[in-house]
Amino acid sequence: MGQILRRWRARLGGMSVRGTAHPRYRMSVRWWIAGRTVHALLLMTLGALAGLSVVVAAAWTLTEDSARSMADRFSDGERLLGLSLGVLRAFVGTDSLDPEPENTAHQLLATLASVTGALVPAVLLGIVLIKLFALRPFEWRRRASISQAWTADFPGYSRRHANSEDAIIAVRFYNRFDNLSVVDLRARAHLRYLETSPHDGSLVIYKQWLKVLDAQGEPADERSWLAVERGAPFTVWIPVEAPVPELPFRRIQGKDLSSSSGVKLLVRLTARTVGLGTEVADERWFDLEAGDFELGRFVPLQPDLGKDVWKWTGWSDFDALLAPTPDEHPPPVPPPAEPAAPVGGEPSGPDGDEPPGPLGDRVPGPRVT
Repeated sequence: MGQILRRWRARLGGMSVRGTAHPRYRMSVRWWIAGRTVHALLLMTLGALAGLSVVVAAAWTLTEDSARSMADRFSDGERLLGLSLGVLRAFVGTDSLDPEPENTAHQLLATLASVTGALVPAVLLGIVLIKLFALRPFEWRRRASISQAWTADFPGYSRRHANSEDAIIAVRFYNRFDNLSVVDLRARAHLRYLETSPHDGSLVIYKQWLKVLDAQGEPADERSWLAVERGAPFTVWIPVEAPVPELPFRRIQGKDLSSSSGVKLLVRLTARTVGLGTEVADERWFDLEAGDFELGRFVPLQPDLGKDVWKWTGWSDFDALLAPTPDEHPPPVPPPAEPAAPVGGEPSGPDGDEPPGPLGDRVPGPRVT
């Protein structure tokens, strides 16, 4: 009897929710605005207002009390242009329309123009406020580069993998704002892939936390930097722990991807800003099947330390790779030396401050690992 009741409950429950379609997507206007540039938002706003002005001007002409025929009304291009511009001025709140006293359609159109003119400044102010706090200070390298593990910028890690065929992924970015100081930067990497469920055959999304190299070149959950120099590329090193002779790779950090689909690599950054005191976050997805990875080592930075950052043309080939050499082999790595004690309490190591150039912190710095 209990089994029968449970079956009927399951059937009735399925019937009650079967008519609802999921997922029920919604558009977030705030995040839609945050993802557009200010120029694009202004052009779209002006374009929408101009198009609506033409429509209102046409409706105004159609509903006016005049003895002229419709052909005569719409053949007067100069009058239509002037009326459209007048409606546009009313939409931005700098003018008003003069409707005919006994014309209900004109009264409605004039009211629409007045209400729009009152709302447009508020909408523009909201767009400015949203863009003001939607900071995305990091510029990403277009692809993630995959090279042999010994090419990482850590002597100890490179020495341990001098005779290894394992590969490593390098994801690069830099702070593109000259007047924004970013500190306490943290980078994490995640693997996202789809696999078929053994129970019902549906696709299941899996996410795996990947190890990255920390400041000492050791695998860790995240990489952190005390400060983010402006105009200096930073690199997140992600060990593959397997050879990558060709793309797409099928194994990373012990995970076999041969039966997986929709494989993507996510690198997420979180940091704080000096002065504003706000937290900024950014992320970049690299699709394994969409050509977001490439084999080779990235082109190193060649900074011009004698020029101001505004006068410096920047480094070339940020998205390019080094030309492969015929007999590429790991260079000899010197044995680890005893670390010297810092003088005067100054920081040392990979997170130590770079010596300032002749123009202080406005000089584009070298690559940061």
